[in-house]
Amino acid sequence: MATDGAIENYAIAGAIGAIFYVEPFATQDIDVLIVMPETDRGLVTEMPGWDYLRRRGYSEIRNGAIVVEGWPLQFIPVSNALEKEAYLNAEVLAFEEIPVRIVLAEHLVAIMLNVGRPKDFARIQMFLSQDAVDLQSLLDIVKRHGLTEKWEAFQAGFSS
Repeated sequence: MATDGAIENYAIAGAIGAIFYVEPFATQDIDVLIVMPETDRGLVTEMPGWDYLRRRGYSEIRNGAIVVEGWPLQFIPVSNALEKEAYLNAEVLAFEEIPVRIVLAEHLVAIMLNVGRPKDFARIQMFLSQDAVDLQSLLDIVKRHGLTEKWEAFQAGFSS
């Protein structure tokens, strides 16, 4: 889609992004960070990439995601500075010999920390216990994006 210009670029995040760094865990969809195109009126009527996929026969919509090869593909517009940094700094890794852009482990953890659901905290613990993040890089991201209090609360919850 990016090569064909249907979307500017992308970065795979969420649980699918995480499996590049830690043991796999259950997920229902593929989260794909994208930057929304700017328009002269400031409104976007449709998510970039949907027309492209529909023209290729993918028309099933499940829980706000378009289903591609059995997987709901959820386009997530970059909505804050942390997500933009994650999108811009994604690394290219191979999935079955196909290069894909994956959010760095440290950004995945910071995004999970920011979202703050119980499953996010469990996944953060998984990243830490499997040494899947560079702790200094993670702490730099946490500090830069104002997540220090959330980080301290997370640590207090898992150290007791």
